[in-house]
Amino acid sequence: MNAFGINLLLAVAWMALTGATSLTGLLVGFVIGFGVLWMVRPLTGEQGYFWRVFAWVRLVVMFLYELVVSSLAVAWDIVSPRPRARPQIVEVPLDVKTDAGILLVTNLISLTPGTLSLDVSPDRKTLAVHAMFVDDPAELRAELKGGMERWVIDAVEGE
Repeated sequence: MNAFGINLLLAVAWMALTGATSLTGLLVGFVIGFGVLWMVRPLTGEQGYFWRVFAWVRLVVMFLYELVVSSLAVAWDIVSPRPRARPQIVEVPLDVKTDAGILLVTNLISLTPGTLSLDVSPDRKTLAVHAMFVDDPAELRAELKGGMERWVIDAVEGE
């Protein structure tokens, strides 16, 4: 069994021991199980799981940050008397390789207000993105590649 499966098993065992059969109980059990597995990692030799969990947490936190910032930018553009929107379609080269990674990158971009994933090229190396605020296409490309795509690669592909 892999480390994630053991962590889930420990979380369910925690729920059973405490009688807290709720999502909060499962989450607390998961965190406690993660801590236990972290302490015994020298015995198991498992390292990749912990890095991947931290990468997923970072992905979620950074996406929520981007969601708030872009929501405020779009809201401000709507209520301001002089709109600053300069929409443009930008092609972004993809470094993410897996289908799950491409799916996650495209969906996170589409979920962020002000951006929309339009199409992935047939060779899966380029993503067309419609962005609401584009001053410099190269800057948008760098922002997406260094942000969402990098976080997804770390979380999904573990590079």
